[in-house]
Amino acid sequence: MLRPCAPVVPAESAAAAARLAANLRRLMARQGLTIRQVAERARVYPRTVRSVLAGVHRPQARTLGRLAAGLGAAVDELFVDPALLARRAFDRATNPVVEAIVAEQPQLFAGWTAGDFDELYSRFGAGGGLTADGALAAVRSMNDHRRVHAQVAVILETAEAELLAGFVDLLYRRVAVSGG
Repeated sequence: MLRPCAPVVPAESAAAAARLAANLRRLMARQGLTIRQVAERARVYPRTVRSVLAGVHRPQARTLGRLAAGLGAAVDELFVDPALLARRAFDRATNPVVEAIVAEQPQLFAGWTAGDFDELYSRFGAGGGLTADGALAAVRSMNDHRRVHAQVAVILETAEAELLAGFVDLLYRRVAVSGG
């Protein structure tokens, strides 16, 4: 007698399914929602929610979008490593001055990505969290780097790309040899 075999799931798919299930569970717990409530909000069947929580269902993009919308979250939050979320929460709790600066000077943050904010929040000043002056200095430095990166990206798409690459290589060797 032959027994049915379980499908072989690639390790990265299993890890992604586990991360999705953990994040769905976390978002549900944060709002105190049951499987049925999530299903109603997301306009999906309760069995879909149960199978995602069990890690046995690979939902389509539309289903992921519905789940995220039903939970009031961005779709990418369903796939973020929970450890990263803990670090983000810690970084934001230890740098409350950043929120005040964002509110006071929103023009400094035009075009910023979530990764840019994560980098800023993760910075520390002497003795702990950033001061207002330290946060502003970090923001200005990050904006300067972003500007230079944008300029380099433009130059790399021109006939001057080879010249820039040679110049960068020369500077890199100079810095690597002198240590600074």
